[in-house]
Amino acid sequence: MSPLPEAELVRSSVQLYRYLLRCCRRLPPGHIQQHYRHAIRQSFKVHADEDDPVRIQQIIKRAIEDADWVMNK
Repeated sequence: MSPLPEAELVRSSVQLYRYLLRCCRRLPPGHIQQHYRHAIRQSFKVHADEDDPVRIQQIIKRAIEDADWVMNK
C-alpha cells in the first residue's frame, strides 16, 4: 500500500518532491517532520543533475517504496 493514493501518478522529479512533502505532512509534527523534510530536500539536491531517464525512474520508484516504509513504521 502506498502512503498516498497518488503514488502511481508520480512521473517526474518535481512530482516526486511534492508527493514526498505531502507524505511528510501526515507524520507526527515536530522533529520527525523536520528530519524527513530536510532529508527530502537534500536528496533532491544531490540528484538534481541526474539526466538518465531510466535512473530517474529507479530513484522515483525507490523513493516511493521508502516513503511507504516510513509511513507504515
